[in-house]
Amino acid sequence: MTGYVIKRMLSIVLTMAVMSILIFWITQVMPGNVAYMILGDFASPEDVATLEKKLGLNDPTYVQYWRWASGMLQGDLGRSLVMDRPIAPVLWDAVSKSAILAGISIGLVALFGIVVGVYAGVRHGSRADHVVSVATYVNIAIPEFLFAIVIIMLFAGYLNWFPATGYSDLSNGVGTWARHLILPVFTLATGLMAHVSRLTRSSMIDTMQTQYVRAARARGLPERLVIRRHALPNALLPTITVLAIDVGIMMGGIVVVETIFSYPGLGRLLMFAIQNMDVPLLQACMIVITFVYAAANLMADLLYALLNPRVRYGRSSSE
Repeated sequence: MTGYVIKRMLSIVLTMAVMSILIFWITQVMPGNVAYMILGDFASPEDVATLEKKLGLNDPTYVQYWRWASGMLQGDLGRSLVMDRPIAPVLWDAVSKSAILAGISIGLVALFGIVVGVYAGVRHGSRADHVVSVATYVNIAIPEFLFAIVIIMLFAGYLNWFPATGYSDLSNGVGTWARHLILPVFTLATGLMAHVSRLTRSSMIDTMQTQYVRAARARGLPERLVIRRHALPNALLPTITVLAIDVGIMMGGIVVVETIFSYPGLGRLLMFAIQNMDVPLLQACMIVITFVYAAANLMADLLYALLNPRVRYGRSSSE
């Protein structure tokens, strides 16, 4: 297991290196001129040339990449072209707010998605199972942006229970802080919760029909013990992997949700960078998103091995 963890860590380093090259290349071929973005469309060619030389935009691409990548490794994320301030404080503030939103959402997805899926899978064919199946189909089919608009109109507009947009610090009170989070968390978690519950239900149905579950029942074990000790750990194996994939899907959903709810997180900062052609800020946001997705996949693999000790990564089947 230790050897596997080391290999996976090295693979993350390689992935980040490759993605950094790809991200840098994409931002280099984007239309527009950084110097004109800073000075304005009516800047003189002499001023533009002077700024390009000052920013090193005339240097070879590999020199620009090395300067940017080495700065990243030292914690220097560069300077925002539009805001004219260091990127690091702005980015980490946005990441911390997105981490709150994503952490609560993925916690709800894991908890309720698994509970609902197990409940429906154990009662396969019952009325409750049919209700869960229909509800999850509907939730998966509704796009996030449409769902967000509907709940804003209902809970913020008509009922006036929650604020429609914005973010509140904890210094303003836990209640105010929570009220600003409920709608975006609900939007972000609902579709993924349906995804996880459907997968867990399907996996639970298959697991309950296996020989080792039947053998446990034949030994006279209580049904609750059979489910908890024999069926559930094996049924959760594909769910754990999908949860990591859902983290990646959630990173895309965060951009939509934070934009609609005007939530000042990483997704909204990324949209700001794209709209204003703030290349250094865009690069930093994309690097952080890549790292989060890679780290989530590593966590999924480790949890997979923890739930199934028979798995021996990095060994042949003969061993």
